[in-house]
Amino acid sequence: MGELLTRRRFTVEEYHRMGETGILPEDNRLELIAGDIVVREPIGVLHAGTVDRLTRLWTSRLGDRAIVRVQNPVQFPREDTELQPDVMLLCPREDFYTTRHPQAADVLLLIEVADTTLRLDRRVKIPLYARVGVREVWLVDLTTERLEVCREPVGDRYGSVRVLTRGERVLPEAFPDLAIDVADLVG
Repeated sequence: MGELLTRRRFTVEEYHRMGETGILPEDNRLELIAGDIVVREPIGVLHAGTVDRLTRLWTSRLGDRAIVRVQNPVQFPREDTELQPDVMLLCPREDFYTTRHPQAADVLLLIEVADTTLRLDRRVKIPLYARVGVREVWLVDLTTERLEVCREPVGDRYGSVRVLTRGERVLPEAFPDLAIDVADLVG
């Protein structure tokens, strides 16, 4: 019983083939993180409502300047990873990413909303986003009503991390003309 178990890691391509052949369920609650297939936490009412509010905020303020992608895949093939962040602002494309999923270079801003997933987001996802070069990540912490703004990816961390609270405003690097009230993000 003292033997070590060998883990089988999967590539993004293998992960998709398993979905296409029916090996994986179609419930969309799975993510591929560093080759491991992980079941996502159920989405609670506060989390869902916050994502809906952010979707409306970004869609109304950006128009055609970016594609607002909500809880849909982004791929990082070098890391054998496919995640479904809560909200992403993507570089516009005429095909709306119907020919391939976006990758790190396509992401202008990635937003994770966290209540029950805070630990996973901070310890696993944000370092991964830095490693693949996502330029800017916002972590909306619903438990403390704070916003963590992560910029300047270096290795598996961000060189600049700012924590903002109600009463403060934030300017996305990709859209410095849009001042966003933190209160509009945290609820």
